[in-house]
Amino acid sequence: MLSWEYPPRIIGGLARVVWALSRELVLAGVEVHVVTADHPGQAEHEVVDGVHIHRVKTQTDTTPDFLSWVNRFNFGLLQYAIKLHQQAPFDIIHAHDWMVTDAAWVLKSGFGIPLVATMHATEAGRMHGVHSDLQRYIHQMEWRLTFEAWEVIVNSHAMNGELQSLFGLPPNKIAVVPNGTDPSVFDFECDVRPIRGRFVSEHQQIVLYVGRMVREKGVHVLLESVPRVISERPGTQFLFVGTGYYLDDLKRQAEALGVSHHTHFLGYVGDEELKHLYKAADAVCIPSLYEPFGIVALEGMAAQVPVVTSDVGGLKDFVEHMETGVTTYAGDAGSLAWGLLQVLRNPELADKLRETAYDKVQHIYNWKVIARRTREVYQKVLNESEMVKAERSVMVSEKEKTASSGKGR
Repeated sequence: MLSWEYPPRIIGGLARVVWALSRELVLAGVEVHVVTADHPGQAEHEVVDGVHIHRVKTQTDTTPDFLSWVNRFNFGLLQYAIKLHQQAPFDIIHAHDWMVTDAAWVLKSGFGIPLVATMHATEAGRMHGVHSDLQRYIHQMEWRLTFEAWEVIVNSHAMNGELQSLFGLPPNKIAVVPNGTDPSVFDFECDVRPIRGRFVSEHQQIVLYVGRMVREKGVHVLLESVPRVISERPGTQFLFVGTGYYLDDLKRQAEALGVSHHTHFLGYVGDEELKHLYKAADAVCIPSLYEPFGIVALEGMAAQVPVVTSDVGGLKDFVEHMETGVTTYAGDAGSLAWGLLQVLRNPELADKLRETAYDKVQHIYNWKVIARRTREVYQKVLNESEMVKAERSVMVSEKEKTASSGKGR
């Protein structure tokens, strides 16, 4: 596995996906090595839950700009991966997103290792188009990774269509393997009264947002919906977990709307505290403008909290309106407020959503199922690559026979 983030280095959902998938593949009998970026206080090499984690130290050097850092990082990835491959050859290289493209391509072309790539998102999707030189560069690198990969994994049908449209990928080169969650993580007894007591009184309610504080996540739309929600449900409190470049703007927006006493920006929250926040919430809100999958929605479903989402991207694959969650129009604060109020004022609906969503997470969107499907992609690629090698061997043999018979005349 090549990934620029891996726990405890967590920037977005990618880190959690690679972590969970790697652990589950190990349980299924696959030897997994993750080569990733360094993180303060972490060992250069360690084995956690059976996963070999290799952290590239050289990219801690200061670099003049972002792309220089990416280039330095890819040199480090190659250094580690080549050394590991020489010690015990890999069967598959699995690259996650564009930031590892150069290393993945060299390993494929230089050592003949079949390459599988997972595209977790695209720059054009995140930014609603390609507008700058940096974005054009990233777009080109994304195309290159998908072009070089034998098979491309995406996490939703929306991403499947996006890659076909953006990069001209043939449908038979794309495998849709959704993300997942582990319901057992939330299977613990928890007295939520102390947590709720920090934010609300006994009969008030909590809406939880978890994610990066960036415009594409639609947090500003959620803030715009707050006045409408509290007009009908006074005392409702909104908790925002996450960091990002948009955070200060969002705080100013809350002040301007006069709802700062209803909003709590908690910044980065560790996994243990986050699990308890899920348990304490009355609703989890995912108001994204662009969302390739939406793993936070799955976590809410696994924690048995009703989810209210926008109707974009991968969310449409598993959030069924009024069955496993409430879907609203993306970018529409009035629609979002309506969706939140459906859950907050209708306990019968909330209970139904909890039950049906939890059942879906248990049987479809769990990491055991997803690891099995990923391993099937690996096996397909290995089988096809062996067939190609065999065909090439036959062609070479025939050419040699032809050349030999020509010399004999």
